Amino acid sequence: MNEQYPVVQGAEAFFLKGGSTGILLCHGFLGTPQSVRELGEALGKQGYTVSCPRLPGHGTHFKDLQQFSYDDWFRSVEHAYIELRKSCTSVFVLGQSMGGTLSLDLASRHSEIQGIALINPAIDIPQFETYRSRPAHAYVTEDAPDIKKADAVEITYGQAPVKAYQQLLGYMDAVRAKLGEVHCPVVCFQSLEDHVVPPANTDYILGKVGSEHAFKHELHNSYHIASMDHELDFIVAKSIEWIEQAHVLPAGGQA
Repeated sequence: MNEQYPVVQGAEAFFLKGGSTGILLCHGFLGTPQSVRELGEALGKQGYTVSCPRLPGHGTHFKDLQQFSYDDWFRSVEHAYIELRKSCTSVFVLGQSMGGTLSLDLASRHSEIQGIALINPAIDIPQFETYRSRPAHAYVTEDAPDIKKADAVEITYGQAPVKAYQQLLGYMDAVRAKLGEVHCPVVCFQSLEDHVVPPANTDYILGKVGSEHAFKHELHNSYHIASMDHELDFIVAKSIEWIEQAHVLPAGGQA
């Protein structure tokens, strides 16, 4: 399947060549690499090799979402991971929202991943449950992106197909069932005020993963899209600190 519309300017995938430690970035549902671009560039300046794929159907036109499944989204992330592994001796994965769901899935299948960092990861969103029974061909009008910072502008869609929401719901169900298969170190960034993904998702994930090293940082001045919000510098600093610490642990997380 191919997208029928061109990629919106600024929403493209990006790759920043650096050293032998790679960081795979995963953007969220309806978002694009633009939402984590500033985060990726900050990590790239520290010498890491950074890759951020664009999920199929994202960053073009909302009608493109109709033809893709969560398997397609996962395959694009896995392909980017495999490519990153070719030039890096170790890889960390950092995902936001559904990008966190994708990161958890990837880590459950690739035990060699050095660690995953999750920003407001999605595993259960009660307010979306009503879409399970809605006609798949219908569309949902989207609210403004959930960002506290007034001047932040995210590239996203003004509406989205119900089918895409049904794919998201099914994917969260599938990944929820395999959290115990994640054994690498995990760090989460949890916005205490999030109007999309309940903050309790983070605590649920931390309680279910099979990792021996799993903890969180709370964000007090950010909403859901924290990578574009007031505490981006904090996320960058703590991610770098965590990567350096996790490097001394085996990928499986065993001390």
